[in-house]
Formats: sequence, structure tokens, C-alpha cells
Amino acid sequence: MSKLNEFRNWLNSRGGRYTVGNILLAGIIIGVITWGAFNTLMEATNTEAFCLSCHEMRDYVYQEYQDTVHYSNRTGVRATCPDCHVPKEWTYKLMRKIQASNEVFHKILGSINTREKFEAKRLKLAQHVWEGMKETDSRECRNCHDFESMDYTEQSRRAYKRHIKGVDAGKTCIDCHKGIAHSLPLGLNGELIEDMK
Repeated sequence: MSKLNEFRNWLNSRGGRYTVGNILLAGIIIGVITWGAFNTLMEATNTEAFCLSCHEMRDYVYQEYQDTVHYSNRTGVRATCPDCHVPKEWTYKLMRKIQASNEVFHKILGSINTREKFEAKRLKLAQHVWEGMKETDSRECRNCHDFESMDYTEQSRRAYKRHIKGVDAGKTCIDCHKGIAHSLPLGLNGELIEDMK
């Protein structure tokens, strides 16, 4: 602390309240506080509890998720909302948070605040998520699942064949695993879309 005071005194040697030293020190302190607050906010909005603070998530998609292997399984490993929907790398995470501002905007507008409104937009919402996952080569899936790490001999015969075929065809997780954590959307005629079954 004495070195900091010496440095401050040296910068302030010309006197005055708004010296370079005081301005520099204030800027550093404000910068550290701002950066800390920003990172704290980023992490606070990256929790399942935050996701479930919206009744649309808690009452609609979270209920479906609780019936999946990503929620409850023999190993006890659980994938939460941010695990699948928010990238781990900081730059991609920041980009996703900026995109999420549109979701907050629609929350305020009440675009999906009833089950009927949600179901009416469900296909469009799902397609948006699937397109994003396809563009990133299912990056968030690969945080836990990786073709190179799979022991195909431990998989069922059907899964073994399909995974080998998928790898050879350059497919990504979302190409085959739509509806793995949430119910598939209904098509225009009220039936599941054929290519997603």
C-alpha cells in the first residue's frame, strides 16, 4: 500500500484536486469495479435458477426436461439450461448474452406468456436453436459428448451403426438428436414433423 501512496504522491506533486494521479487512480478503481460487476452479472445470468425465474421456462420446457436423461440418469451427471444453451468460452458466451437480449425483449412484450402463445411459436423457436447448434457444430453438446471419446463397443448395435455413419457423413449432434431434452414441436397439422421423429 505504501508503494501505491508513493506513486500517487509522485503523480500529485504538482498539487490540485484533479491531478493526473487522482484521475488515473480513480479510473483504475472504477475499471476494476465495473469489470467485476460485469462478470458477476454474466455469471448470475448463467444459472439454472436465473433461467427458471421466467415462468415460461419453468412451466413449459423445464417440465419436459425433467423427464429426460439429461436431468436424471444412472451416472448422476446433470446438464442444466446453461450447459446446453450458453457457450463456455467467454467470447461466444458474450455473443450469446447479447442475443438473449432479444429474448428479454419478447419476455417484456409477453410474446409467449401463455401456453397457447408458446406452442404457436414453438417450432420457430426450436428451429432457431437447432440452426444455432448446427452452425457451431453442436459445440455445447461436445462439452460432454465427443465422437473421439466414445466407446462404440459399449453402445447398442443401433447407436454404434448410426454414430459411425454420422461421423463418416460429417453430421453433428443436432442433426439426429432433436428433441433429446425437450418435446418436439407440433407441425401445422398438429402432428410431429416427419423428419424429426
